[in-house]
Amino acid sequence: PRHNQDYGKLVVIVDIIDQARALCDAPDMTRKPMYFKRLAITEFVIDISKSPNKKTLIAALNSSKAFEKFAESAWGKKLAAKKAKAASTDFSRFKAMIAKKAKSAKIKAALK
Repeated sequence: PRHNQDYGKLVVIVDIIDQARALCDAPDMTRKPMYFKRLAITEFVIDISKSPNKKTLIAALNSSKAFEKFAESAWGKKLAAKKAKAASTDFSRFKAMIAKKAKSAKIKAALK
């Protein structure tokens, strides 16, 4: 999902409602309809039947390792970095700035 409180969550399309909406589910959320225009479709496919129960869905996710594969992809790493940056504190940003300055100084010294 690309908007609201579900932004960045990975969901599985378990059924098609109509041309604009799909029924989506994930291990940590309740099953609900979502508009296709709010979803960003990935290449990861899970072999499940139409509208499986939660237990079957979780078993299929664990066996396919789709969420783990997504986390290893460039897109997943980008979302994780964005989430980590949003959760960072003022002091952690300060430490990152100091580390960046030190690294830059070492590179400049090595190039001289």
